[in-house]
Amino acid sequence: MLNSSIYEFLLELRENNNRDWFHANKSKYDQAKKDFELFIDLSIAQIKDIDPDIAGLNAKDCIFRIFRDVRFSNDKRPYKTNFGAFLAKGGRKGRYGGYYIHIEPEECFLGGGCYMPAPAVLKKIREEIFHNPETFKSIIEDPDFKSNYPELYGDKLKTAPRGFPKDFKDIDLLNYKSYAVGKKVPDAIVTSSQFPTEIDQAFKALYPLNHFLNDIILDL
Repeated sequence: MLNSSIYEFLLELRENNNRDWFHANKSKYDQAKKDFELFIDLSIAQIKDIDPDIAGLNAKDCIFRIFRDVRFSNDKRPYKTNFGAFLAKGGRKGRYGGYYIHIEPEECFLGGGCYMPAPAVLKKIREEIFHNPETFKSIIEDPDFKSNYPELYGDKLKTAPRGFPKDFKDIDLLNYKSYAVGKKVPDAIVTSSQFPTEIDQAFKALYPLNHFLNDIILDL
């Protein structure tokens, strides 16, 4: 179960997103971070039974920093108001498809896949879908998958990607810039003992997509 210290800290940070407050409340951040790391370690132990590629990871491989890069942003708030972790072979910096846990009051979600993959990876995924569209459609149209993830997430090209025929009957499947999904989860579930069950259900449905993507990426 997610420790209440995580929500308490994030709610306070949302109202006080500045360095002075953060430094004055560093002990609250340290406790929330420690509790989130414990939760992610427990989640890794749970998810490795769904996807063996997760075995051997630890929370520090997967958790994103709370500090925002504001150099090129009009939004100069220094801290993210969420805790996030990407569980995949190679950790959060790896190129493989994986499982994402996002904790943010009123904006929690579970998801994964390949978000904004490198150009070579994206091209290889598109090529595989082009040659085996029915295999890919059988994954994303599976009733269990659809009940958790009604559609793929993210921006799409307005026309066929370079090197692919515009008259390909499933061209819509090739236009994604990411092959990722997300599922919003209510706070009432996230903060209850039901959350591990929700994670299990969501990521079992996601596994076939990650397996498809990672078989492609493994050959690169």
